[in-house]
Amino acid sequence: MHNHFLRWAGSKRQLIPVLLKYWNHDYCRYVEPFAGSASLFFSLSPPRALLGDINIELMATYEQVKHKVEAVLLDLNTMKKGRRNYLRLRALDPLTLTPSMRAARFIYLNRFCFNGLYRTNRDGQYNVPYGGDRSGRIPSNDLLVRCSSSLKRAELAVGSFEVTLEKVKSRDFVYMDPPFSIRAKRVFNEYDASMFGLEDLYHLRKWMIRLDRKNVHFLVSYAESEEADLLRVGFHTEVVVVRRSIAGFTERRKPARELLISNQRPRT
Repeated sequence: MHNHFLRWAGSKRQLIPVLLKYWNHDYCRYVEPFAGSASLFFSLSPPRALLGDINIELMATYEQVKHKVEAVLLDLNTMKKGRRNYLRLRALDPLTLTPSMRAARFIYLNRFCFNGLYRTNRDGQYNVPYGGDRSGRIPSNDLLVRCSSSLKRAELAVGSFEVTLEKVKSRDFVYMDPPFSIRAKRVFNEYDASMFGLEDLYHLRKWMIRLDRKNVHFLVSYAESEEADLLRVGFHTEVVVVRRSIAGFTERRKPARELLISNQRPRT
């Protein structure tokens, strides 16, 4: 049973059992600056959290599910699955909608788009094609209510990962799952490389060192690559194997290696 309500390209849902070993209940707060579908956060449902992401639509959706889940459900339950409805909703300008309808639209498009992608054109318009009959169902009311309960214990921040990391305090636990940078082996060609490039990766490395010096425990997950080698120097590294779809088709999967980089060792 899923604990999160969004699909997300690059989601670490498969790795949840491994990632959970890096968390313990002595931490005061869970921090995730690349929230995405926040699958680890929703699996943990920690007593306090800070979630951040640069994606404005994503964070507006979390804000509504946190505070107005009943209104979101009312709007979402009026939306029927199908290509025609998908294209009609995709064409809407989210800024013209009520906050709850804006969130419901995001959840609907996320559920029925191709492969859980988020991609916009140069004008900022969402342009991912319809995913067809295999894209599943709208998240259940019960799931969204449970996620709302978890989000009520979280502070939400909109902005770059550095905006969120500036808020980190001692005894926080920081989980970072950045998009793959522009030079990384492209496991998912759907990522917009302009959103996270090599310079951002160097900034992330500096933040890892900074957090370590402050004795703040962190965990970074990143596809095995030259860029991952830059991040891992001097830190504990665990290699795990995940199965990823090729070109977005779930029936065509191949194993891939993921690095878990941390300044602590996991619980055994």
